[in-house]
Amino acid sequence: MKILFLGLLLTTGLFAGVIYKADFPMGPDVSITPGSLCSNPDAYRYPEHIPYCNRNVSGDLKDDVFREYRDLGYRLDPKQRKQYKIDHLIPLCAGGSNRSDNLWPQHESIYALTDPLEPLACDKLKAGVIKQAELVELIRQAKFDTRLVPKVMQYLRSL
Repeated sequence: MKILFLGLLLTTGLFAGVIYKADFPMGPDVSITPGSLCSNPDAYRYPEHIPYCNRNVSGDLKDDVFREYRDLGYRLDPKQRKQYKIDHLIPLCAGGSNRSDNLWPQHESIYALTDPLEPLACDKLKAGVIKQAELVELIRQAKFDTRLVPKVMQYLRSL
C-alpha cells in the first residue's frame, strides 16, 4: 500500500510539474525569447560601431508578449500588469532589437535584480573594454539564471 501511495504521489507530482507553471517567468523562455540583435539601426554606437535601435515597442506588441507567455502556462494576471515590464532580453544599449523574440514579461522582483546590470554592462561596451558578443552572452546568462547576476556584475566591474 505504501509503495502504491508513493508511486501515485510521484506520478501525480511529475504530471503536475508538466502542466504547472509559476505565476510569472523567472527568466525569458528561450522557446519564444531567444534574443535578437538590432537589424535596422537608427545609429551605430561605441568603438565597435554596434547597430543601435531606438526604443519602439507598441502597446499591442507588449500585449502580444504578455499573451504568449500566458499561452505557455504562466499565470500572468492582466489586472496585475503594473507588476511587470516588457524587458528586452538583449538591452537596446547592447544592440538588442525591439522584436518580440527579444521581449519578455519581467516581474518587478526579477528586474530589481537584473536592472542594475544593464547600465554597467553598456558602460563597459562604451568604454571599449568588452566586445558585444561577450557582453550579450553574459547578459543572457544572467537573465536566464538571476543567481549569476552578482558574478557577472563583479566580472564587469573588474574590467
